[in-house]
Amino acid sequence: MEKIAPIKLVDKWDNCGFQIGNINKNVEAIMLTLDVAEEVVQEAISKNVDLIISHHPILFNPISEITLNDTKGKILYDIIRHDISVYSAHTNLDVCKGGVNDVLADILQLKNTKILSKLYEEKLYKLVVFVPKTHVKKVRDTITESGGGWIGNYSHCTFNIDGFETFMPREGTNPFIGTEGEVEVVEEIRIETIVPESILDTVVENMIKVHPYEEVAYDVYLLNNKGFDYGYGRIGELQDIIALGDFAKYVKKKLNCKSIKVIGDINKNVRRVAVCGGSGAEFIEIASKKGADVLVTGDIKYHEAQLAINLGLSLIDANHYDTEKVILPYLKEYIQKEVGNSIDIYISNFNSVPYEIF
Repeated sequence: MEKIAPIKLVDKWDNCGFQIGNINKNVEAIMLTLDVAEEVVQEAISKNVDLIISHHPILFNPISEITLNDTKGKILYDIIRHDISVYSAHTNLDVCKGGVNDVLADILQLKNTKILSKLYEEKLYKLVVFVPKTHVKKVRDTITESGGGWIGNYSHCTFNIDGFETFMPREGTNPFIGTEGEVEVVEEIRIETIVPESILDTVVENMIKVHPYEEVAYDVYLLNNKGFDYGYGRIGELQDIIALGDFAKYVKKKLNCKSIKVIGDINKNVRRVAVCGGSGAEFIEIASKKGADVLVTGDIKYHEAQLAINLGLSLIDANHYDTEKVILPYLKEYIQKEVGNSIDIYISNFNSVPYEIF
């Protein structure tokens, strides 16, 4: 999870990561959900799930007790009693590449998408490691499979140079190559690549694990290259101009919503579209300044709708749940690819929308 949605991307007010359970427990079944509701926990128990991965953290505000006198206490009690672990990825999954907002933009088939509201620019590092020729492929593959070596839309980018390393194993060492007290000259390959800050520790740790040497010679340099931007929402363009009313019907169908709310003239033509999964009303002014014709999000309030009208920005409130549930199938596919088919992955059947439309 922290490969696709690094913890370093969590917003300062949020609470994400491993929340409940034994982090060393073997996992045979995973359940994905937006919310850790009572119904979700019962569903997980019935399917012998070991780990629940949620979007919204179950532990957000401090709690003083866990009892059976309230719903939250019952949920936590059942989770602990059935030895289920809980991991949450919230704002980090919102802003990351391939996260909630990228998936939402892809489903609505937006082109030329950019970040709507930038959170920060990630630093880039140059990782250099010296490897005997017998282990070059193994070390290089580990670095790139751990997320290193991305330049734009190109992956597995490395540079490799032949050279010679000298070293003398001292007393008490256990060298892979060489003899204690003698200077060794070994033909090696210098592998260098780019690694973003959020996964640097993981990439280096994995690299060291597969490197044959007792003491690995490697360097890490901070670069001045522009890093990848992370932020909330996306803004892009539709293939063709379309009336707001027709676009609203398109959104409702694509997101499989029971109902939506539309703010604006339904006959107005739209093409430039901003999206923000969940509650995105705080980005109304930003979307307007960036030239969006319409913002697709959820949880729009009365005065927020009035603000958008005054700015000439149309809104489509496709509700919080439906604008975020889109991540679950993509997350299942991603995790399955990472862990293989030996682990069962379920998407919860529970719809956590807390209201009915009459």
